[in-house]
Amino acid sequence: MRIVFDTNVVISALLWRGAPYQLFQKVRQQANLHIYSSVVLLEELSGVLSRPALAKQLSAIGWQAADVLRDYTCAVEIIEAAPLVHPICRDADDDHVLALALAAQADLIVSGDQDLLVLERFEGIAITTARQALEQLGV
Repeated sequence: MRIVFDTNVVISALLWRGAPYQLFQKVRQQANLHIYSSVVLLEELSGVLSRPALAKQLSAIGWQAADVLRDYTCAVEIIEAAPLVHPICRDADDDHVLALALAAQADLIVSGDQDLLVLERFEGIAITTARQALEQLGV
């Protein structure tokens, strides 16, 4: 199964221990599950990780932003995604997640963003929360 994680899910998976973390660990343990990302999403992740608001949580887990980014980058396959021809999401930044899912031939987009979740599906690709993805995977 090919999966694209939205940045908000990645942050939750790397810094807290809820459903996104459980899903991320499940994907890392299963050879048939793959996460796809792009330079654009990794740059967004880097920017979010460098925000002062996350410094306390990073300190609590004993990691630096660069360490977290490096760990995540090692767990994903990075591919390029052409922009969508027409905007789809209410938030134009989320269109890149959709474009990446198309380029990756993803089966699933995992997000906590209502601008994506409201779509439910895009070009046959399901858009779910981390909890819903866990249920789908039988966890």
